[in-house]
Amino acid sequence: MATQKVTDVDFNSFVQSDIPVLVDFWATWCGPCKMMAPVLEEVSDEYQDKLVVGKLDVDENPQTAQQFGIMSIPTLLLFQNGEVVKQIVGYRPKADLLSQLAHVL
Repeated sequence: MATQKVTDVDFNSFVQSDIPVLVDFWATWCGPCKMMAPVLEEVSDEYQDKLVVGKLDVDENPQTAQQFGIMSIPTLLLFQNGEVVKQIVGYRPKADLLSQLAHVL
């Protein structure tokens, strides 16, 4: 299962899940965001039974980005039961990202 596109409209329902949800706040012009994309695709594929991965374009969906105080991108927010439990800012290689998420994987 690949990463899923998330918008201001469906964000709240998207993060309400039985399994943890990781949302990538990104933009098309962001270099580190482009580097993060294939890492997130791999994690999404490998852990599809344990983690849902979504991507929210901050330029197209400013309301949600503002709601969570996103100041720099990429920012990853990990949700459990609809609540933010972890924030990861900046590019992370796959091994580092997995270690940051180990408690939910």
